[in-house]
Amino acid sequence: MNVNHVVVVGAGLAGLRTVEALRGRGFTGRITLIGQERHRPYDRPPLSKAVLLGDADTSYVDTDLAALEVDFWAGVTAKALRPGVVETTEGELGYDGLVIATGAEPIMLPGDGPQQVLRTLDDAHELRAMLVPGARVAIIGAGWIGAEVATAARRAGCVVTVIEAGPAPLATAVGAEIGARTQRWYDGIDLRLNTMVESVDEGGVRLVDGEFVEAHVVVTGIGVRPAIEWLAAADIDLHNGVVVDEHLRASLPNTVAVGDCAAWWSRRWQTRLRVEHWDTALNAPEVAAASLLGEDVVYDPVPYFWSEQFKHMVQYAGHHPAGERMIYRGDPEGPWSAVWLTAADTLAAVLAVDRPRDLVQGRRIIDAGHTLDTERLVDPEVSLRDCVV
Repeated sequence: MNVNHVVVVGAGLAGLRTVEALRGRGFTGRITLIGQERHRPYDRPPLSKAVLLGDADTSYVDTDLAALEVDFWAGVTAKALRPGVVETTEGELGYDGLVIATGAEPIMLPGDGPQQVLRTLDDAHELRAMLVPGARVAIIGAGWIGAEVATAARRAGCVVTVIEAGPAPLATAVGAEIGARTQRWYDGIDLRLNTMVESVDEGGVRLVDGEFVEAHVVVTGIGVRPAIEWLAAADIDLHNGVVVDEHLRASLPNTVAVGDCAAWWSRRWQTRLRVEHWDTALNAPEVAAASLLGEDVVYDPVPYFWSEQFKHMVQYAGHHPAGERMIYRGDPEGPWSAVWLTAADTLAAVLAVDRPRDLVQGRRIIDAGHTLDTERLVDPEVSLRDCVV
């Protein structure tokens, strides 16, 4: 494959790491990196943690763009794509290799009232300034982001209401049964479960039952959607993101997609996955770069992510929909974990709360496809590694 000019659309971690991977693999051609924000590339996980809590002001990735010999277009948005050309707010840009890394954007709720989201560095600074003692903060959604924002708001001395449509926190992410185990963490917070929002209005949130929840600050954390609107008219397969194969190659020639916007085929689970987490943005670029340069490399990770909420470290690895039953390890009052097993007693996923060893060992076991002794598995004193048959 003769590639001379690679355009990377999206200057988040996935885009930047792809640039680094291209150079690391010996690509000496021209690289243009297009970033919608005016900031240089940064990590997103600290935004809802250290930056929002006031423990850090930035999360810039430590990299030298000049040394990478990349032409960085900051504050530029991709508008459309046709073969060989990206249309941007600064004009047309030709390419012969394309990396789509435009990430995802928050889903907003109806209504004329102001809604805060937490996706960018600017979002984090804006929200942090609003989290002052006594402020009434309504957080819509008790998923990963909602829980982390609630943690910061409570620590700042705000009066916090969390409104969740599901029956428990994290119900959408890991199921209501596990989510119910985290409900006790919301002490001091008005947690409204099975509650739907009709609109965000001036001064608060209108619920579908007509109740009005007053708030100085409304934070919407109900999920994101892949940022692929600019590809709507392009000749490229789109379905819950940019459809790519196990090599991260898109249907458009000389094109790969990586990060939050990429829906890749997993050989391991024989399904298409789109994972919106830092680990994917960190590791998938090596495969994307290799594929763009004509190598035959497969991307088939054990997805991993973590969340810090209410003084607990929550870590997850795997793909729990592939499991048929779940086993708990440990008491919900203390460190505990949940493991999902397939019909063949192999490990599909593990969620660990303050049990990092279970996460580390579980991820390796999933990767290796080991069978587990379920009788030993239920004993939290027995390490996962020692449950391997």
